[in-house]
Amino acid sequence: MTEKVIIIGSGPSGWAAAIYTARADLKPLVFEGAITEDNRLKGTLPLGQLALTTEVENYPGFPAGNMATYLDNSIDKSRRGYMNDHSGHGVSGPELMELMRQQAVNFGTRINTDDIVDVDCSKQPFVLTTLSGEKYEAHSVIVATGARANYLGLPSEETYKNAGVSACAVCDGALPRFRNQPLAVIGGGDSAMEEATFLTKFASKVFIIHRREEFRASKIMAERALANPKIEVKWNSVVDEVLGNDEKGVTGVRIQHVDDASKKEELPITGYFAAIGHTPNTDFLKGQLETNSKGYLVWTTPQRTYTSVEGIFAAGDVADDYYRQAITAAGTGCMAALDAERWLASKGLE
Repeated sequence: MTEKVIIIGSGPSGWAAAIYTARADLKPLVFEGAITEDNRLKGTLPLGQLALTTEVENYPGFPAGNMATYLDNSIDKSRRGYMNDHSGHGVSGPELMELMRQQAVNFGTRINTDDIVDVDCSKQPFVLTTLSGEKYEAHSVIVATGARANYLGLPSEETYKNAGVSACAVCDGALPRFRNQPLAVIGGGDSAMEEATFLTKFASKVFIIHRREEFRASKIMAERALANPKIEVKWNSVVDEVLGNDEKGVTGVRIQHVDDASKKEELPITGYFAAIGHTPNTDFLKGQLETNSKGYLVWTTPQRTYTSVEGIFAAGDVADDYYRQAITAAGTGCMAALDAERWLASKGLE
């Protein structure tokens, strides 16, 4: 059977696309990703980056409050087990993603918990191959595989993810654990400058830890950060270890000088923000779709989710190297669904 639309990815953009295509009676098939150790280490398990966060306070429609009773009644108990008790600070990342997933299922979306490892974009219908070796055909494809945050790769980073270690200041900076506390941002590009400046709204102090003696950021962004009285730069320094404990999470960071490993310093912080870029999850496409200089998929028509191959659409962070927010991802998922529906109709394939 040839599917009308296959959606690859299970973050906000993927589920938004699934909800809209399902309501359009396109009977979408979503590949949400495989549950493997490799995906865990890369941060690409099902439900996307939002499932790796704690409270989500900036997604419209989910004000602070206890959703536990509603979740118990609407989400299968087998999927509730891995969620922490609700804290009351908005909705948690895993909860929000489960609600999106369930909403898609309610409209008839079918889900396959597997990775797509290859897409033959050279002919119609497209042929997709899974990690388990199965092949599927589809008239249209929506790529919603997102982008994973880059970390230094320290074991201590992994230990304290969601307990003070983050890769999104806009997402997490306003959370109670970071307010009026010293924080650290790792990086020296525009993203690091932007994250550090944003965090000064909430933090008592922000350390920027940078391995060089000057920033790679644009001059105006660097000057803005350097002029902020709450920001202190640790030049020529790298992170040796994130410090903390089970009770409090992150409590500090140990840094060392790049030219002298014996020169170490411990900074007391409650938040560690990695700002060393993101990597779009496009390896499985093997260069068949046009990307920009950073590897993100390109929309070839303004305000449309069309890619360089007709019938393949891109949604969410895999095509967004600027905003990278759950709400913008969900919005482009809706756009991709409508684009796919209209394209299929134009071909007489709906």
